[in-house]
Amino acid sequence: MKVTRTCKSFRDEACAALKGNWGLAVGATLIFIVIYGAFSTGTEAGSALALLCGLLTIFVGIPLEYGIDTMFMPLVRQEGKLDLGMLFDGFKDYGRVFLTLLLQNIYIFLWSLLLLVPGIIKGYSYSMTPYILKDRPDLKYNGAIEESMRMMRGNKMKLFLLDLSFIGWILLCIITLGIAVLWVAPYMQTSRVAFYEELKRLDAETVSVDDAPQEASASAAL
Repeated sequence: MKVTRTCKSFRDEACAALKGNWGLAVGATLIFIVIYGAFSTGTEAGSALALLCGLLTIFVGIPLEYGIDTMFMPLVRQEGKLDLGMLFDGFKDYGRVFLTLLLQNIYIFLWSLLLLVPGIIKGYSYSMTPYILKDRPDLKYNGAIEESMRMMRGNKMKLFLLDLSFIGWILLCIITLGIAVLWVAPYMQTSRVAFYEELKRLDAETVSVDDAPQEASASAAL
């Protein structure tokens, strides 16, 4: 199940989904940056405080990252307006979300110790994990990560090209000293959600095709 849609189609879908929701999207991104940044800044202090802030960055940052990753899913699915409260959804199912995404980050880190490229490849292979956690409450830890690997098989380069297509917007973030991030980050996140939805659609079609011969055989037997 390889994704054949163009990168532009995913960006266009993201723009359509964000229409009328940009204010909340920018607000959510700003809240995320402020909270995450507050803990990260403390890591530059004395050793004891730096250790504490480092731990808080991990224990608070991971569920926050989950929230910012998944909060745009209802928009792409046309299920209503953006809900700012979804930014904190990772704390509602803290154990499953935190441990799964911590495990994901550890795997990426270990692969990166070999060389940078394997770490990047594995990062894309595991990239659907937050969305899978959101959609599949029955999955956690390696189960969710392996499901992401399955969905991304043959599609890692496509997602990389989608990210790469934002290079102009990323340069704008640099030129504006990071201010444009408030708009570019939601745009990129929503495009990734659209990519995930396409993977799900293709997956469902594959299952339907695989089941069709079995149904035909059962009907013939009757």
